[in-house]
Amino acid sequence: MVEIFITNIQNKIQANNILSLIKNEKSELQVSFDFNETKKAYPCGNTILRIEGSKINLESILTSIRNSGYSCEILQDKICI
Repeated sequence: MVEIFITNIQNKIQANNILSLIKNEKSELQVSFDFNETKKAYPCGNTILRIEGSKINLESILTSIRNSGYSCEILQDKICI
């Protein structure tokens, strides 16, 4: 299973903190970030968070990231200009 999220995480230090948080909760998950769209305003400008694993608890991940002070939502089809 693969889940894709958008976040307002802006740099690798913030991403590493979230990576550690997710890995502490579920060490078997594979987590990666893509920082290609951070110049635009959120949600069109965003960091992509990709999580792979056999079982992903969406609510737990969303809550953990939001409780850390970041915006996070499941990626939906949007056209951003």
